[in-house]
Amino acid sequence: MVYSLSALKERAMEYLDHMFALKGKVAVITGGGGVLAGALSEALLSAGASLSLWGRGRRSLDAAVKRLASHTRGDDNLHTAVVDTADEHAVVQALSLTEQKLGMPHILINGVGGSRGKSNLVDVDVKLFEEVLRLNLRAGLLVPTKAFASRWIETGFKGTIINIASMSSYIPLSGVWAYDAAKAGVLNLTMGCAKEFASHGIRVNAIAPGFFLGKQNRALLVDEETEELTERGRAVIEHTPMGRFGKALELAGAVLFLASSSASGFVTGVTIPVDGGYLVHNI
Repeated sequence: MVYSLSALKERAMEYLDHMFALKGKVAVITGGGGVLAGALSEALLSAGASLSLWGRGRRSLDAAVKRLASHTRGDDNLHTAVVDTADEHAVVQALSLTEQKLGMPHILINGVGGSRGKSNLVDVDVKLFEEVLRLNLRAGLLVPTKAFASRWIETGFKGTIINIASMSSYIPLSGVWAYDAAKAGVLNLTMGCAKEFASHGIRVNAIAPGFFLGKQNRALLVDEETEELTERGRAVIEHTPMGRFGKALELAGAVLFLASSSASGFVTGVTIPVDGGYLVHNI
């Protein structure tokens, strides 16, 4: 049988749609006002998903919605919720409201996280250490995962969770002790949750970004006045075989793969580095 070029293109598009399209799926991104969340939002919406962005501030969420205007179909596929994801009651309430607006979420991306400060261990502010653990582990994984998994198990729904790990999940970065501990915990809990939820058809995976410029780390890596790399920024580039920072959109492919039950339906408990070779650097 001979196919025309147009027919071959159509078959190719059908195949890609089957593997990666998310039409009819509902995704929730916590920390939805951030730079990386914005890139993932574009990817999910472009793949056909409906999306609910969760964040602590109305202003950042409204700005995110404005940026995403060209990727939406009006108000019917984009929803926002102001919620502190460290608060169990607030998360359960936000999940209920999201379900009413868009339907049951199929995908949870735990995007809340970040680091605060850098010091020698003997100078660590213990209160700040606890706050960073709370941000990355309680708000950034435990509470949303508990709420979504409980709802999915209750209803027999087979959802998927994507956590945000880090290079420091594998190798501690100097001076950011709480962040190192928290992101190591994200990798560990991703595996533990995957094991516990597998019998319910719920998949749990993570991505581990290398160094991407965002609101949390730009001042640490780039001099705000000269736009030149800081000493730490130069050290990062020297340690990254590809010789540059990542682009936010470069995380999208890994996320779409993990979000698609067709493409990754037998994948759970893994953390995928998207790091420009950072983890394989040697001398």
